[in-house]
Amino acid sequence: MASQVRCHCQSCTIRSLTGPAVVITIGVLFLLHQLRGGEFYFGHTWPVILVVIGLVQLAAATASREGHVEPVQFVPVPGVPPAPPSSGVPPVPPPAGTSQPPYTTSGQ
Repeated sequence: MASQVRCHCQSCTIRSLTGPAVVITIGVLFLLHQLRGGEFYFGHTWPVILVVIGLVQLAAATASREGHVEPVQFVPVPGVPPAPPSSGVPPVPPPAGTSQPPYTTSGQ
């Protein structure tokens, strides 16, 4: 993961501030609730969080994307088959003297 290239365009930089902005907003709302003796009850002020998220997303959408770097998608190595999915149940060996497993899913 350390070799992953991170985008530093204005849009991605502003978008990465969403989490910290929400945490600061929640802290300010709780601080106002404590200082004002319950006047700013969190149950009534939670739309402020939605407004902050919307403002950050709007700022990111209007910011320049010059120099934007797309995230690298996982590319499988050629020649290496993917690992089969594990169901957590060990496979049942076929009965002695037969070449088919005892249970089939072919509708028989």
